[in-house]
Amino acid sequence: MDDHAVAAELAREAGELLLKIRDQGGAVGDRRSDELLLKRLAELRPDDAVLSEESTDDPIRLSRSRVWIVDPLDGTREYGQPPRADWAVHVALAVDGRAEVGAVALPVPGLVLGTGRPPVLPPPGGGPLRIAVSRSRPPACVHHLVAALDAEVVPMGSAGAKAMAVVRGEADIYAHSGGQYEWDSCAPVAVAAAAGLHTSRLDGSPLRYNQPDPYLPDLLICRPELADRVLKALRDFGI
Repeated sequence: MDDHAVAAELAREAGELLLKIRDQGGAVGDRRSDELLLKRLAELRPDDAVLSEESTDDPIRLSRSRVWIVDPLDGTREYGQPPRADWAVHVALAVDGRAEVGAVALPVPGLVLGTGRPPVLPPPGGGPLRIAVSRSRPPACVHHLVAALDAEVVPMGSAGAKAMAVVRGEADIYAHSGGQYEWDSCAPVAVAAAAGLHTSRLDGSPLRYNQPDPYLPDLLICRPELADRVLKALRDFGI
């Protein structure tokens, strides 16, 4: 399998496992999905390094060009509230700091969106712009974007679910300023970029992965025709 197929297959396998054990709760789901992904990556890509949310960070990754960055269960809270569907599995490969390969599994609807067969971006909708936002912790920048762009919010759970909502045409913008880590965005960014979406930091600078500190606090994913307007609105906000 090539790297794209590995990412998609592992995301699918982890998603299927999580569905089977969902009644055991998020803590078990995090651990079991992480074990599966680490085992399969060791089998399929033994020479590559791995950065996982659920495992101790091995500094050897900083000396490697190829690093798999995984979130075994993105949206543990949502996963623990059946039948909610807004949680995901992220499997990505960063090459020289760039999100080159990725897959995001949305297990409840049975979808795996990946860079091997990039999703086709739907045409723009005709109504107000829609901004995917956290149900519980909407960042301050979203309130500004809603006012500046005359937009409406679409509340949902995990980072992967919000990013894939833009990919699938269910939202137009996903902007986050509340703090994230590399595993929260690497796979969604790879998939979104492959689909033709704009991806960057909120100030428009590139997203870089496999950094010494995996904290990556902000993110913008939006339709390409909106990028200039959104970035200007963010600059006006002081970002």
